[in-house]
Amino acid sequence: MHEQGEFFVEQKKTRDIADELKKSYLDYSMSVIIGRALPDVRDGLKPVHRRILYAMSELRNDYNKPYKKSARIVGDVIGKYHPHGDVAVYDTIVRMAQGFAMRYPLIDGQGNFGSVDGDAPAAMRYTEVRFAKIAHEIMADIDKETVDFVPNYDDSLREPVVLPSKVPNLLVNGASGIAVGMATNIPPHNLGEVVDGLIALIKNPDITISELMEYIHGPDFPTGGFICGKAGMRSAYETGKGVIKIRARAFIEQVAKGGRENIVITEIPYQVNKAKLVEKIAELGRLKQVDGIHDVRDESDRDGMRIVVELKRDGVAQVVLNHLYKHTQMETSFGVILIAIVNGRPELLDLKGLLTHFLQHRKTIIIRRTTYELKKAQERAHILEGLKTALENLDEVVGLIRASKTPQEAKSGLIERFALSLIQAQAILDMRLQRLTGLERDKILDEYAAILKDIERYKAILASDALVLEIVEEELKALRSEYGDARKSEIVDDLEEIDIEDLIVEEDVVVTLSHGGYIKRNPVSLYRSQRRGGKG
Repeated sequence: MHEQGEFFVEQKKTRDIADELKKSYLDYSMSVIIGRALPDVRDGLKPVHRRILYAMSELRNDYNKPYKKSARIVGDVIGKYHPHGDVAVYDTIVRMAQGFAMRYPLIDGQGNFGSVDGDAPAAMRYTEVRFAKIAHEIMADIDKETVDFVPNYDDSLREPVVLPSKVPNLLVNGASGIAVGMATNIPPHNLGEVVDGLIALIKNPDITISELMEYIHGPDFPTGGFICGKAGMRSAYETGKGVIKIRARAFIEQVAKGGRENIVITEIPYQVNKAKLVEKIAELGRLKQVDGIHDVRDESDRDGMRIVVELKRDGVAQVVLNHLYKHTQMETSFGVILIAIVNGRPELLDLKGLLTHFLQHRKTIIIRRTTYELKKAQERAHILEGLKTALENLDEVVGLIRASKTPQEAKSGLIERFALSLIQAQAILDMRLQRLTGLERDKILDEYAAILKDIERYKAILASDALVLEIVEEELKALRSEYGDARKSEIVDDLEEIDIEDLIVEEDVVVTLSHGGYIKRNPVSLYRSQRRGGKG
């Protein structure tokens, strides 16, 4: 019996340990999901991105001011808000400055920030950064009580839970991240198209995803290329998951001498390493896995990308190009997974869901901003009312102040005589003598009239959901006007799978059948015409 009791005790201990491990792992999982790997649906940022932008904002590292050393930004971020390694923070800064990684870079970098060839960026002590102009739209109105702040990791400072973000950043710049048990992979989109989609949703809340796709045609990758077909996009937008096929942009160029052809590649699929692609094409030619390749040259420069695949005299360009699509990363797939943090929980969303959550965020920001501005306007109006009272009773006010022995006595006298508040009385005492001139008096009265109009307008906005949406729409249109640009990725009809016949050069052949039943194929070019009427 004693041994049996010990056995049950051991079993209970094992269960307790398993439960504790399970709880610890779940806590860790949620920490990774919420605090590191997945973006927030509202501003499209992970905590590290948000902390970098906030730290730069606090340092006044604006787009129209001098650059600051990247090391200084990294130091501020890890010292104040992000208690992790400096490498993770600097890598994030680098990516936010790369025009081939972000559709609309949020950081303007000076120095070596890596390349599409996979070159590493320079160390953070050598590079410099500042806000890109569009990043100010993400930070706009943060000082107007528009978002909640929480204590940082050591409770010495406060940091924002989310950024106000006028930019629909989650769709515009995309996001990727691997959490525990889930991952997200959201492609970048064209800002103008996303704004058009949001405005369409404002005008018609019952709009379908098919109708939204008339405005948002599909992803728009910073490296351009072709998006083949709409089936993958439609699946991603309707279900939150889908696969998009991307192809490099290439054309066939006639060489002036020798009658040969070249294949020229000017755009490659998103996230493809150009140097490795060139190396792979050269290897296929060297190992004779693709016939017809004579040489490969990377002629890219600051004006753009240009990879030249030089063909042999007998090389057929279209056949070689088909081989390159099949055997290299000139054709890749992008797996879309639209997962983001919604109200503190990861959620798989469709296109309409992503847009709806962003609009709701903007409505909240505008309501909170208007509430703040109303409060400030009412405080100012209160002071101006006191100044107006003083101007209307100027001689009496001046006499009362002159007769008072101390400022406190003057303040008490003003409050009792004119029924003023403490703030109004102090404002009268602080008023400079120059404000008693005719012009300055008119300015006070004009400002008071303008403030009253502002207060009316703020109250009207807070009372009307339609007015709030009108402001959202106006701000979106201004955003499109300032930062909108043409698409980089072209959407084409789905190309059929490359058939084996597309990889074989068309030529005339002679088929020989022997008495023994053997069959053989030879190209006609192997035979020399003898002009003897088929004899010999």
